[in-house]
Amino acid sequence: MLLELSGRHLQSLSVPSEGPFIGRICEDPHAPEAARDREILLLREASDTLPEGFRAYLLGGAGSYEGGGSNRRGGGASAGGAPRDMYRLGAAMRYLAHGDVVRIDPRRGAIAALYRRSSPSNSLLVTERCDNYCVMCSQPPKTHDDAWLLDELRAVVPLMAPETKELGITGGEPALLGDGLIELVRLLEQHLPRTAVHILSNGRRFSDLAFARSLGRVGHPDLMVGIPIYSDLPEEHDYVVQARGAFSQTLRGILNLKRCRVSVEIRFVVHAETYRRLPELAHFLTRNLLFADHVAIMGLELTGFARANLDTLWVDPLDYREQLGEAVHHLHRAGMNVSIYNLPLCVLDTSLHGFARKSISDWKHTYFDVCDTCSAKTACGGFFASSSLRRSRGIRPISLP
Repeated sequence: MLLELSGRHLQSLSVPSEGPFIGRICEDPHAPEAARDREILLLREASDTLPEGFRAYLLGGAGSYEGGGSNRRGGGASAGGAPRDMYRLGAAMRYLAHGDVVRIDPRRGAIAALYRRSSPSNSLLVTERCDNYCVMCSQPPKTHDDAWLLDELRAVVPLMAPETKELGITGGEPALLGDGLIELVRLLEQHLPRTAVHILSNGRRFSDLAFARSLGRVGHPDLMVGIPIYSDLPEEHDYVVQARGAFSQTLRGILNLKRCRVSVEIRFVVHAETYRRLPELAHFLTRNLLFADHVAIMGLELTGFARANLDTLWVDPLDYREQLGEAVHHLHRAGMNVSIYNLPLCVLDTSLHGFARKSISDWKHTYFDVCDTCSAKTACGGFFASSSLRRSRGIRPISLP
């Protein structure tokens, strides 16, 4: 399933607001009036009347409005009668549903899904800045001031459903927000106390013990920081992240977080520059970081810098099965909690199937045509949509025992 999370999918049907605004999708026209000012009413059927007081109105599917004494069915600019901020929603975003949170930019006719209530793959982008420059970065860093992202999240978080199971915090490097990151985690703990929070970080900023203590003092009951280590050799890790001294800072960051009782996940992306020393890294982890809460070994997502450096970084998963198997079994025998992300079952040795997880976010997850005849499809995590750029020669239908 591939979803567009943003785009110019709005056609204005009435007088629009001058600037962007945030709202929550509501499919109940009888919602309490007191709460309507932050709700965006989504109509999927024709209507002669519209309830007043909603922040905006979206007409999706067969939704139309015929009121105020003039015919507005099927779109077109309105004149009088129609409420402010009424838009026809394009087909690409009609998956939006009750409880989702969106940003509407009237000037550009754009809409962005910031949170999808039914999705298990919600992530909060907090900055596009980063102090690493990883050769395979799926979201290459930018240098512009994007402090508005955190300001926006202060409005978005209170609109999220309390039953949300998990949220990711991602960047860029979230820890560059400093106290802003601590504030965000505290906000999540207050509004969504039953929601697990997973922060993707390079760990370097947490080499400052005072900063790590600030995160630990939030006391979030279900918080984990995912931090990559790409080699047991400092120079190889520093090369992958393109930052001299990063290996030392990252290790100190991990140690500080654990000292402050924050859960830590070790992450490792497999590509041509990293796979050869994967077994040595596994031994390094069991000797030095056995207390880590989880180890995730991940297939490469072919987007961003990975796409730009494709010829240098691509390696068929069949060609690192030996290193992957040795590392996973060593970590498992040592008692570490280890998983394989982003790799389909057909390219893995059967002894590793029990470690494979369905890890690819729902909006960029897909299967190939050959998967239609595979009996393991329902158990398999499938592929990134970008995987069509290079395909393993091991992709084929398989049967599970």
